[in-house]
Amino acid sequence: MDWKHWYEPGLDHVWLPYAQMKTARPPLAAAATEGCRIKLADGRELIDGIASWWTACHGYNHPHIRTAVERQLAAMPHVMFSGLVHEQALTLARRLAKLLPGDLDRVFFSESGSVAIEIAMKMALQAAINRGERQRTRFVAFKGGYHGDTTGAMSVTDPDGMHALFRGLLPAQSIVELPITAEGMARFLAFLQEEGDSIAGLIVEPLVQGAGGMLFHAAATLKHIRAAADACGALLIFDEIFTGLGRTGTLFASEQAGVVPDIITLSKALTGGTLPLAVTVASKRVFDSFWSDDSDKALMHGPTYMGNPLACAAANASLDLFEREPRLDQVAAIGRQMAEQLAPCRGLPGVRDVRVKGAIGVVEMDRIGDLGALRARFIDEGVFVRPFGATIYLTPSFTIGADELSRLTAAIVKIVGQGV
Repeated sequence: MDWKHWYEPGLDHVWLPYAQMKTARPPLAAAATEGCRIKLADGRELIDGIASWWTACHGYNHPHIRTAVERQLAAMPHVMFSGLVHEQALTLARRLAKLLPGDLDRVFFSESGSVAIEIAMKMALQAAINRGERQRTRFVAFKGGYHGDTTGAMSVTDPDGMHALFRGLLPAQSIVELPITAEGMARFLAFLQEEGDSIAGLIVEPLVQGAGGMLFHAAATLKHIRAAADACGALLIFDEIFTGLGRTGTLFASEQAGVVPDIITLSKALTGGTLPLAVTVASKRVFDSFWSDDSDKALMHGPTYMGNPLACAAANASLDLFEREPRLDQVAAIGRQMAEQLAPCRGLPGVRDVRVKGAIGVVEMDRIGDLGALRARFIDEGVFVRPFGATIYLTPSFTIGADELSRLTAAIVKIVGQGV
């Protein structure tokens, strides 16, 4: 069937993400996915190097997840999560509570990462109100950080990033340098000493700041931030929407630091790239601040599709795969292979850094001249790689074959060598 009959008429009615619609190159028409490959409507096939924004951790169209969703679809596609609950959501909440560190055991469902962040911020603010600390109205976040595209999430994202246009229009937060040096830690502590009583929460992407440039920091930094949050009486929020569920080499990035946040957010790989789902998980301490005979202390929030049975079924099936199959061993193997095969980029003209963490491989450039043209060059090599800013990166599915991964790394080495 001629795919252009739906592509060309429909394209005139969509608004694409992160794109200047007047000048952006036309998007590719996808027809099917399987494993680590995207099949295009024109017959071409691409090896996916980014797992659809880091979601398809088990590869596309995994039969175990597909079967679970089909079974749930036949029984109950959706039911509201107010006054009603269902097996898939309660099972998923119990399993997540068991897997997460410490006493992170109260799961609030939503449909996207940005919304999960909004809920985490709302929890932190209201927890302070419920404790009688109404002066705690602000958040501390970190330069290089990205937490989403909704208003609250933008307010804790680095204002020098993609949302710079909104500077001065968003709720005022404190965006500071990550305390990765002794001098930086001293400045950070001095700031909290001055402003700590007004801070409801600190929010950070543990180990890797994703959309801010795939920036890595040491696990020890998280320990320092945890201690600082405790000292000033603020809650600590870990945004593991990108890093959670294996991407950094452990199931949760926080494990590598031995740090338990007060609130954690998960999404992206939660359903294995099948359906939208996110969770905001609170510790007992946070939940207890809402537990009251006073209805005004309840968390008044409820996304329409929260706890969607289809999405929860997919997430439960995804957790099955983490239990049954050697995903973390696969992540380690991917990391070793990327470290070896991306190493030739070091020393090439324009390359600032090459780094690997878990199943994240990064070639950071001094600059990239034309992102659209660069992305098209990767397509010509038969791979789907989407550089942003000055960053060329790989975040493949954990099930990618060694030969497929080699195709991805070889394309990067070749194109970087030719100049970007």
